[in-house]
Amino acid sequence: MKAYIPFDIPVSGIRDGLHQFDFEVANDFLSSFPQTPVTDGRLHVHLEFDKRPTMFVLDFLVSGTVRTTCDRCLAAIDLPIAGEHKLVIKLSEEAGPEEAEVVYMSPLVEQVNVAPYVYEFIVLSIPLVKTYDCDEEEEPICNEEMLTYLDEDHSSPEDEDRTNPIWDELKRKFESDK
Repeated sequence: MKAYIPFDIPVSGIRDGLHQFDFEVANDFLSSFPQTPVTDGRLHVHLEFDKRPTMFVLDFLVSGTVRTTCDRCLAAIDLPIAGEHKLVIKLSEEAGPEEAEVVYMSPLVEQVNVAPYVYEFIVLSIPLVKTYDCDEEEEPICNEEMLTYLDEDHSSPEDEDRTNPIWDELKRKFESDK
């Protein structure tokens, strides 16, 4: 795909040693992956590519924002993300054991496309809980109506009087053991 072409690294044409690449990631790149959890973002990826005779060591630094929904107030937010990720590409005729940070490729490979790894590391950099502290902004984007629901006490007096028979039995057992 056209979105992946800028992520080709011509390994056969570069000398051994440390090389640096910078990539700008936008919506067309993100949306080119099927069933992606993120389609809107503005990110910068800095790659330090260490070419060695038998392997490549890739260090990715991801930073920028992705458009998502705040888990606290359900407002659309530009969530800042950042992450550091390492990948080792071992050059071998035979595939080795599958590992999270190690990929095996043929020693005859002429170029490496890092697009799938960039995408994977962007998604891994998104926190599980997506909240945004917008109190410091001039015009907070938080959905104040939703936040009022979180602040209210929705329990009824009936809930406090109700007992759970399982807990009652455990309390009785605990008291009898004393």
